Amino acid sequence: MPRRRSRNQVQESAGTGLPAGEPQCQLCERQVRQVSRHHLVPREEGGRYGPTVALCQPCHSTIHLLVPNRDLARKYPTLEALRGAEELQKYLHWVRRSRVERISNRRRKP
Repeated sequence: MPRRRSRNQVQESAGTGLPAGEPQCQLCERQVRQVSRHHLVPREEGGRYGPTVALCQPCHSTIHLLVPNRDLARKYPTLEALRGAEELQKYLHWVRRSRVERISNRRRKP
């Protein structure tokens, strides 16, 4: 029996023309094994039915580690704005040169 995919996982990268077996993260633009759906405006900030992008696990985890949901909603509601986020520049420079598929980082405690 095939493994069930989580509702949050995306099988192909939207708009890139890549086959389902080779998804691409829309933030770091690397080809990865798996991507997940990230709400550009977080659901808790009113983005439940808003636009989403396909992100690799390291990018998705790092965004939520470094940028509060309120800032995601107000400052970075588009993919272009998110790519230009000052908080992510050092990370993006590193991840684009690496082959990391998974990263273990935890949210900061308030």
